[in-house]
Amino acid sequence: MEKAKEVKLVILDVDGVMTDGRIIIDDNGVETRNFDIKDGLGVVALQMLGIEVAIITSKKSVAVANRAQELKIKRFYEGIRKKSEPYAEIIADMSITDAQVCYVGDDLMDLGLMKRVGFPVAVNDAVAEVKAAAVYVTQAKGGYGAVRETAEVILKAQGKWDSVLAKIG
Repeated sequence: MEKAKEVKLVILDVDGVMTDGRIIIDDNGVETRNFDIKDGLGVVALQMLGIEVAIITSKKSVAVANRAQELKIKRFYEGIRKKSEPYAEIIADMSITDAQVCYVGDDLMDLGLMKRVGFPVAVNDAVAEVKAAAVYVTQAKGGYGAVRETAEVILKAQGKWDSVLAKIG
């Protein structure tokens, strides 16, 4: 967990990481996704202790945009085909290195960034190639607490978890 000590930015994929990967489309064509409340608290905890959180996702979704706004995630990129472009913009803007970034992914389109960042994380139900590229694989599946688990790993590695408990508890 040495690599987790350096993290200043956590970048999340959405479908399969923040959600269980299912997209539900009702009879009116409205898409919905399920988000885990514990994952939301993980995002808030990271932000409270000075670790920025970003979302880079290939799809566009009102539900995801609303969740990002609810969690006060300022760096929100949707409809992105080449995730390396907003990634380069973010790290340049923050003046950080690849070694200071955690990326959480689950599928093949996440491999490019996972191979670049210092702390690549795969959710438990990620594809084999993503798990192989990760330095940490969560026990939780995507959409079921994997983001929260990642936040805890980072904050514990940095000695900040007790601050979370004091502020929230």
